[in-house]
Amino acid sequence: MPKTRLNSILLLYLILLFALFTGRAQVDTFPKNISLVSYIRQLEKDFDVKFSYIDKDLQPIVVDTPKGSSLKDILNDIQNQTQLIIRKLSERYYTLSKSTTVDICAFVLDNYSENTTPGATVEVLGSSISTVTDMNGRFTLDNIPRKASIRIKHIGYKPKYVTAEDLVSKNPCTTLLFSLNYQQLDEVVVYKFLTTGLTKKTDGSITLNTEEFGILPGLLEPDVLQTVQALPGIKSIDETVSDINIRGGTNDQNLILWDDIKMYQSGHFFGLISAFNPYLTEHVTIIKDGTSAEYGDGVSGIIDMQSKNKIAGNFFGGAGINMISGDLFGQIPISNKLALQVSARRSITDLINTPTYKQFSKRAFQDTEVEGGSNPNNNADINQDEIFYFYDFTAKVLYDINEQHKARFSFININNNLDYTETALSSARTDQSNLNQTNLSFGGNLESEWTDRFSTKLTAYYSNYNLDSENRINNGQQILDQRNEVIETSIKLNTNYQLNPTLNWLNGYQFSEVGITNFTDVTQPPYESNIKGVIRTNSLYSEISYASPNKRLVARGGGRLNYLVNVKYFNEFIVEPRLNLSYSLYSNLQLEVKGEFKNQTTNQIIDLEQNFLGIEKRRWMLSNNKNDTVPGNPNLPIVKSKQGSMGINYDKGQWFVGLEGYYKEVNGISTATQGFQNQNQFNGEIGKYEVKGLEFLINHKNNLFSTWLSYAYNLNNYTFGDIVPNVFPNNLDITHTLTFASTYTYENLKIGIGINYRTGKPFTKPQEGADGIDFTTFPVSINYQEPNSSRLPDYLRADASAIYDFNISKRVKATAGASILNILNKENILNTYYRLNDQNEIVTIESVSLGFTPNVSFRISF
Repeated sequence: MPKTRLNSILLLYLILLFALFTGRAQVDTFPKNISLVSYIRQLEKDFDVKFSYIDKDLQPIVVDTPKGSSLKDILNDIQNQTQLIIRKLSERYYTLSKSTTVDICAFVLDNYSENTTPGATVEVLGSSISTVTDMNGRFTLDNIPRKASIRIKHIGYKPKYVTAEDLVSKNPCTTLLFSLNYQQLDEVVVYKFLTTGLTKKTDGSITLNTEEFGILPGLLEPDVLQTVQALPGIKSIDETVSDINIRGGTNDQNLILWDDIKMYQSGHFFGLISAFNPYLTEHVTIIKDGTSAEYGDGVSGIIDMQSKNKIAGNFFGGAGINMISGDLFGQIPISNKLALQVSARRSITDLINTPTYKQFSKRAFQDTEVEGGSNPNNNADINQDEIFYFYDFTAKVLYDINEQHKARFSFININNNLDYTETALSSARTDQSNLNQTNLSFGGNLESEWTDRFSTKLTAYYSNYNLDSENRINNGQQILDQRNEVIETSIKLNTNYQLNPTLNWLNGYQFSEVGITNFTDVTQPPYESNIKGVIRTNSLYSEISYASPNKRLVARGGGRLNYLVNVKYFNEFIVEPRLNLSYSLYSNLQLEVKGEFKNQTTNQIIDLEQNFLGIEKRRWMLSNNKNDTVPGNPNLPIVKSKQGSMGINYDKGQWFVGLEGYYKEVNGISTATQGFQNQNQFNGEIGKYEVKGLEFLINHKNNLFSTWLSYAYNLNNYTFGDIVPNVFPNNLDITHTLTFASTYTYENLKIGIGINYRTGKPFTKPQEGADGIDFTTFPVSINYQEPNSSRLPDYLRADASAIYDFNISKRVKATAGASILNILNKENILNTYYRLNDQNEIVTIESVSLGFTPNVSFRISF
């Protein structure tokens, strides 16, 4: 081949290469993903054109390098990728703008192994548009608003939120990764337990869902502290909600939480009515033993109440009234991320004297100045005037910062007020008394999901309890002021790490500081006492939860390390191991084993009978580990408990049968905290109590009926080294407790009826005859028999209630109800003790239960 011809061919080849890498070819040198703004600027240079657009519309858009050799083909590819509207104004000028609607598609895969997720629900929020993913995990939607929010849900995965603009159709479609939904490893094994809304979990705890609550005998509403007494092993010996006894323990040994805030007051009407609004309380957890390591305090049990925690799209609320009080509640959505919950309740007892109030008043004020006057032997000459009312108020702010971080702020105020005046008509002598009991608390928490497996919860609260009393006797000649104040602050951090689908690791730290003041001032004779104490507690805790893949074995084990400091008396390290194990022997047969060590440093001492008007006799005090006993400031060690239990549950179809045995030992108790009303009332001896118990429940349920029989056996004994005899029955020793109840639901009507029976509690009688009074002491005193050597008569009470639901309109629902406590009007003696009158004669004092007590209610909700 001639050289000139070869040169001509090479020149032509070079020209072709130059043409290929200029003009259109220059665009193909861009990387695969590029900013759309940068790309169209290059197009303007390459094709000598101009594009008009709004920067903020195009700035965030990234495209794959478009394919095609001509400008028309390139713009068509851009339009397909972005669904922008591209208009040609002339041969040189074009406009780009966003469309109001887009067509979207995506493949939904899991982020663990990128498997497809067929059947996932895809919703366009704020509209009725929805679809589901196909067998390949793919979905498409057309003409969706560009700014619309898309929610994708599937069982076992966390919901995923994206905007329609993120899913504009591409070839192939966008790939979305679903995050596995890791959760705490507990599982509900019984759905309907006694009544709807009560469930039993594999860890032995009981949860109450107030929205799903059915009915219990004697109750018109899902009163939390009344409902828990339907469970085996939980009763109130004196028929109050402020003195609940869990497995033979005193009320101060219960940890009561409301929105993670420790509460020191739980009742209205001096214990007859719960102070917590059940209609904003979403769920309640009741724990008798096998407690998680994250909980401190509460050596007998835990009642953990949580108010509604989700922001509803629409306003909801309700109001109601019964023969004691009226209340209202509601949630106000301020935005899709912010909402406010409020509730308020006030008694009507100072306005209307209802039959229910008469019975409650008779029960609460018996053997007090209010009921009998300060001079009961001359009641005909006394004019009595009393004003009693109570109220409570709660508020909660819910703020969803984003999908991973949620903040909550809660506030509660509880108040009881009693003003009492008595005037002797013959002498014009006036005695005045007033009592004010309040609990004001607020707190907040921040829940964060940092990854699919790691989450935290930061909680802090402030709680303030006050009990103030003032007595002005004989026209103010003697004035008695008493005050009991508790201030507690706490901060707590929980961390949860899901090691794998079967293992969860909980770690945390809690700091709390509690200060208690007891103040007494008497003008005649002059006396003043002001006892203050502060205890600071630092706690570290850790536990592992395990659930086997087939859920046959569910276990939780860990411990809590506490460092306690009383600034005056002690500092001490306490280690508390915890264990909770559940194993399914067969598909319907479950074995439970639980154990725990716990401690607490707050105690309620029982005051003199006429202090605080003889109504609120309990005052909070701190453990001090002193070696002496001073009037008004007894020796109170740190209370420590250990408890173990084993149970077996059978749950199949319509039947549930449960049997559980347990042993509990509580050390460091004082006679000052146990309510002794005999020779040991003021001595302040230190000892312990041991409880050996058995709890049995059989429950048959179907769509209409639920019938159950529960039985509890307790052998509850004190051991005090300085008392003779050393071992004797506990003041709360109820050997046998039996409940038989049934509920019936038909359409909108619910009926409940039940009978409660228990053996009488122990008490101490004086010696017989002349030996009953000891005139050799000053002042003269009563000679008692051996402590708790006698028993009160057996207790029997039958209750009934009925509730009917109906609609006032499509939006407004109503409920009417009626109940009767103690249908048989049986006079049950709750307590008996003795005192000397002015003539040094023994007087028997008996506390009697509620009589026949009717109540009606009417509620609306919307």
